[in-house]
Amino acid sequence: MILLVHMLFGAGIGASINNIPLAIILALLGHYFLDLFPHIEYLDGVENSIKKLKTDAWKKSIKNAIKVFLDFCLGILAIFLFSKNQPIIYVCAIMAIIPDGLTVIYSLFPNRPLAVHHKIHGEKIHFLRHKKIPKIWRIATQVGAVALSIVLLMS
Repeated sequence: MILLVHMLFGAGIGASINNIPLAIILALLGHYFLDLFPHIEYLDGVENSIKKLKTDAWKKSIKNAIKVFLDFCLGILAIFLFSKNQPIIYVCAIMAIIPDGLTVIYSLFPNRPLAVHHKIHGEKIHFLRHKKIPKIWRIATQVGAVALSIVLLMS
């Protein structure tokens, strides 16, 4: 799933849960929940870009880095526009993208603890990644998550 969807969902959780520690934990777990559904993502492109960074073909990876940066900025902007802008909402939005951050760190610096996370997140949670599911359903899950998130943010 793209960062914007994860960020909005995490922010929606932060806006809905009054218990701050619980909201933070649920925002983090919300990432894995969303990744259970079929979706379109650019993560494979980002992972390939990281591999290119290691082989000095970094100029080709700039396009993916810009996509990620713009996606993050759009997520922050959407949260700003649709929420009451309490700090917990932004904390939960950041917590909701940590699993993808761990994937990026693992791609740069492979190690045993992150390998365990990568195996769980990349293979177990994303078990539908390589299944033949029509793009319309992959997009619909993200649209549904965004719509639900906006409702939660505005309530």
